[in-house]
Amino acid sequence: MQQPLNKRVFLLLGTNLGDRHTNLLVAKQQLEITAGKIICESGIYQTAAWGKTDQPEFFNQVTEVLTERTPHELLEAVLTIEKQMGRQREIKWGPRLIDIDILFYDDIVIKTEKLEVPHPALHKRRFTLAPMAEIAPDFVHPILRKPISVLLSECEDPLSVERLQL
Repeated sequence: MQQPLNKRVFLLLGTNLGDRHTNLLVAKQQLEITAGKIICESGIYQTAAWGKTDQPEFFNQVTEVLTERTPHELLEAVLTIEKQMGRQREIKWGPRLIDIDILFYDDIVIKTEKLEVPHPALHKRRFTLAPMAEIAPDFVHPILRKPISVLLSECEDPLSVERLQL
């Protein structure tokens, strides 16, 4: 008998190459196969590129997933999905077909060579906070001890984030 899904994780999906909408759909299908059950997802947000700004705008979306995978198994699953979809890591913050970041893994804090959770810069990035606040405004950041809605209201990131009506 299969053990019930029991870990609540939030993932940020981002894409700015090719058919961005299809890239998000394929990534979510692959997450359902390899990572766990998607129980909630934000709308899709069109966002200005962060870090390296001379590139196409991104589509970003946050998903809430229930998983049985350990944090490092989840990381391996998302890296595999990125690779299978054609992600090439050539330029830091560069254009990409798909990017899947682990934002939160329950309320657990992890800091290893390969994985840092909560994502270390999420509180500085409006493109992460806006979709996260849509689906989990009261989720409390386990290090900063503030709800996502408060982090969003305090965020100083000036880059454009617009929820699309698809």
